[in-house]
Amino acid sequence: MDIEGVMAIAAIFIGLPWMVLHYMTKWKTAPTITADDEVLLEELYNLAKRLDERMDTVERLVASDDPSFTPARRLIADHEKDNEQLRELEKLMLEKKGTRS
Repeated sequence: MDIEGVMAIAAIFIGLPWMVLHYMTKWKTAPTITADDEVLLEELYNLAKRLDERMDTVERLVASDDPSFTPARRLIADHEKDNEQLRELEKLMLEKKGTRS
């Protein structure tokens, strides 16, 4: 058997499994989101919702005092387009809570 055949067999039976196992190990040890991170993200999401509601209230108050006031361009709670991603996120959060119970 020549050297090329030995190298091909070694590559198939030694090199290929080693490479697959190596990258499987790297994938399993890759950092993932922890439970603490999930809790923090949920708290930040709830805080952002509360702040958005406060901004709506402030804008309504200012608009009632000054008719020439125009609100800043931002996500508006009443627009369907702006709420699509929020609904999807809330749905995922509810599903996540359902799997924990």
